[in-house]
Amino acid sequence: MKLKVYLSGEIHTNWRDEIINKCISKNLEIEFLSPTTNHELSDDVGIKILGDEEKKFWHDNKSAKINAIRTRNAIEKADIVVVRFGEKYKQWNAAFDAGYASALNKSLIIMHNDEHQHALKEVDAAALAVTKNVEEVVSILNYTINSKL
Repeated sequence: MKLKVYLSGEIHTNWRDEIINKCISKNLEIEFLSPTTNHELSDDVGIKILGDEEKKFWHDNKSAKINAIRTRNAIEKADIVVVRFGEKYKQWNAAFDAGYASALNKSLIIMHNDEHQHALKEVDAAALAVTKNVEEVVSILNYTINSKL
C-alpha cells in the first residue's frame, strides 16, 4: 500500500525531515506533501506574484490565498494528514489544516506536547491519533502500511 501523507504545521524545526528519513529507513512507500516551509516566501508570495500592497492586511491576504491553493490541493490528495503544533509559535494555519482535513474525512494525526493539550482539545477530538513525537507518528504510518510495529 502506498500512501500520500501531508505534513502540516510548524516550520521552525526539522520534524518533517525526521519523519521522512525514518520512513525511508523502514522502506515505507509514502509520498510526502507539505506546505511551503520557507517562511519569507510563504509570507511574501502574494506580492511577489501579484504586486505590492500599501496595507499589510492585503499583503497577507494575497499570500494566504495563494498558499491556500497549494495547501488545499495537497490535503485533498493526501490519505493521511499529520499536523504538528510546535512549542514557540501559534500555528493558526495548522489548526485550519486540521479542520479542513477533518471536514474532508481525512485520517488526521496530531502531534504536540502535553503543555498544549488543553488549548488543542477540539483539534485533538477531530484526530484519529494524538501523538507527542516523531517516533509515534512513524510507528502509526508503519502500522498503517505493514500491519506491524
